[in-house]
Amino acid sequence: MKTFDNFEEVGEMNPCRKKPIIVHAVQIHEEFRVKSLEGDYAQGKPGDYLMRGFQGELYICDKTIFESTYDFIFQ
Repeated sequence: MKTFDNFEEVGEMNPCRKKPIIVHAVQIHEEFRVKSLEGDYAQGKPGDYLMRGFQGELYICDKTIFESTYDFIFQ
């Protein structure tokens, strides 16, 4: 089995663009937990976002990461 410690060891990597997938999200203003796909519970902080993926899964996204990665689509 190969083990990589950093991307320089991999060799040539090809540029890719993430497909635009619409997810649903809401900002939660208190601590919260959500059952993860692995079956345990993930802990969210006040201000983090609770998201529903395209297959219905729930997950937490840190506020800073969400706000730098996602834009809301208003219909």
